[in-house]
Amino acid sequence: MEIALSGWRTRLYAELAAPLSQVLGDRTAKEFSSLRIHTVGDLLRHIPRRYLSGTELTDLGTLIEGEHVAVIAKVAEIKRYEGRALPGPGRKERPGRLEVQLSDGSGRLTATFFGRSHLLSWWEKQLREGVAGVFIGKVGSFRDQLQMSHPVFAMLDGAGRVVSTSEEKERIADLATGGLVGMYPATSKLPTWKVAECARLALATVAGADDPWPDWIRHEAGVLELTAAFAAVHQPASLSEAARGADRLRFDEALATQLTMAYRRADAASHTAQPRRALPDGLLTAFDAQLPFQLTAGQAEVSAAILDDLARPRPMQRLLQGEVGSGKTVVALRAMLAVADAGGQAALLAPTEVLAHQHFQTIKALLGDLGGGRMLGTPDVATDVVLLTGSLPANAKKSALLRAASGEAGIVIGTHALLADRVQFADLGLIVVDEQHRFGVEQRAVLSDKASSRPHVLVLTATPIPRSVAMTIFGDLDVSTLAELPAGRADVSTVIVDAASRPAWVDRAWDRVREEVATGRQVFVVCPRIGGHGDGGEGKGVVELADELRSGPLAEVRLGVLHGQLPSDTKDRVMADFAAGDLDVLVATTVIEVGVDVPNASMMVVWDADRFGISQLHQLRGRIGRGVHPGVCLLISTVPAGEPARDRLDAVASTRDGFQLAELDLEQRREGDVLGASQAGSRSSLRLLRVLEHADLIAQARELAATCVARDPGMTTPGLADAVRATELLASGDWLERN
Repeated sequence: MEIALSGWRTRLYAELAAPLSQVLGDRTAKEFSSLRIHTVGDLLRHIPRRYLSGTELTDLGTLIEGEHVAVIAKVAEIKRYEGRALPGPGRKERPGRLEVQLSDGSGRLTATFFGRSHLLSWWEKQLREGVAGVFIGKVGSFRDQLQMSHPVFAMLDGAGRVVSTSEEKERIADLATGGLVGMYPATSKLPTWKVAECARLALATVAGADDPWPDWIRHEAGVLELTAAFAAVHQPASLSEAARGADRLRFDEALATQLTMAYRRADAASHTAQPRRALPDGLLTAFDAQLPFQLTAGQAEVSAAILDDLARPRPMQRLLQGEVGSGKTVVALRAMLAVADAGGQAALLAPTEVLAHQHFQTIKALLGDLGGGRMLGTPDVATDVVLLTGSLPANAKKSALLRAASGEAGIVIGTHALLADRVQFADLGLIVVDEQHRFGVEQRAVLSDKASSRPHVLVLTATPIPRSVAMTIFGDLDVSTLAELPAGRADVSTVIVDAASRPAWVDRAWDRVREEVATGRQVFVVCPRIGGHGDGGEGKGVVELADELRSGPLAEVRLGVLHGQLPSDTKDRVMADFAAGDLDVLVATTVIEVGVDVPNASMMVVWDADRFGISQLHQLRGRIGRGVHPGVCLLISTVPAGEPARDRLDAVASTRDGFQLAELDLEQRREGDVLGASQAGSRSSLRLLRVLEHADLIAQARELAATCVARDPGMTTPGLADAVRATELLASGDWLERN
């Protein structure tokens, strides 16, 4: 078969990049899209969750309602309920049912079949008490008991061989070939046996293809060849063989990611950048002299490292992560002032207009006259600070564009609007990207292309990132951490309000809000959605809750509403009113999650708190206790103790250590979810790798990647080039569009 490489340099990568429709047809390929499977490679990396032997019963206690599963269990009991004739002409028969109790020796699962007498008799003949079988279907529930309706089944003999079956006999018997049955993540249209059939077809397309990794890499890592690994996970002869196959696929994910990062680091090091040194008595010195507080030891140390990077003739590539309220903005501003001192410009890219406005106001306030530009009465070293967002009035936008293009503005703050073609800079020397996980790599590159020489890059994140994640996702960046909180920050206590078992506590929460307002403090009330039932959600949203509070427990306070669907000028006005103290309570969505700085806000109530993740709750809680007033955060939830969602709330209530919470968050959720979907486009490149569980593997891959770059700096090895290309395509979300 002739292979169209379409830019791929190895046959195997070309085959893996092929759309699934080329192998399975359009109809079946479309069914796989719900599983995020679009290419041959996606399917071959979609491996079984577990393997069952025909002689090993499934632990029925592990089943989860809503899952499509295949279980091996014994028929413990069969009950038949005959249908009855319906009244009226023709006297049609109401279907009867067969209830089959399946057992693993301790737990039970009901399999129910509906039909007329002849069908009941046929099923009863196939299903025999005391005999084990394979049962495939969706787990549902009836009267709080798990059940399967009309499962596809096959009965087994003592050796685990299929002996009698329903109409899917050949397919299920095929699954059991080799003694192992793979349990794939599946859907109603794609039961596990069908996924296995399709994987077998995909395997045939890559048969005989050479391994993309050089021999020395496979030898160093001690892994199978790739085509053998695919066969091992989809058609294993033993569990140990399946494990070796999965090890190779995880290694490939780790090495491809680390190769991409290593070549990015090498590329950055190969470019020159204009050194940006602050003047001895310039803008940065003047700013430091007027700061009303002293930098923490951590801020001073990280700032020194950044200023040292800026003074070098190669572009800085640094990630600054810091606890909520650790003072990242001041550190980033000092870097921007150093660049402005040296005659360059700095651009700060923020993910939302609310955050861009907040940065603009905070930086203008910190600079005072030093941010007044070349106006009469301002210091000689002053620079101009401009804001550029998509919703700015035409005249304001034109002015901002002109001041950026002329170089008059030393600091330009904006949203995605900064990426537009019409935005130009006179001498862009530093890019500061806030909340990096909300931007893709290519968006950062767009901004870099606006500079005449390679700019320095400083990435900020308030989401504490475990080292293993930083190494995997931000492996092209040097990492600095701010863990120390500035002096004077108040403590924040967190309490869970159980609205289901103690509804009176909710009333007390609103009493507590009124008491806080009475002392002159302000309060955030956060909801997970804008509307409740009206927009398809469950429970109250911002709009409904605000209306209830206005007409009920908070009728006496000044209450505002903030959410993403409001017009930009309305959002700005509401936020400005709250920051100025003209509103007592702000009922909002997560638009206040990052960047909003109101030191007088000392209390937060999170409604339906169980609908937020651990890191998001930690971010939200960081909006209070930013001044000298002690804070209190109330997490209102109806989820009972013992549920996973309640465990998340307990974790948040137990500690304010963001790094500890980040580790826990990562254990419970996929890496792509923790970091945000846009970090890897619409699809995550990590299907099998878990960065906490496989930290040692990632470290090994990082060392091998460095060796690869040293041996082949030009990326001439076809397999290495294809691995990097595939990773970059996934990161930009363009895998399908470019193949």
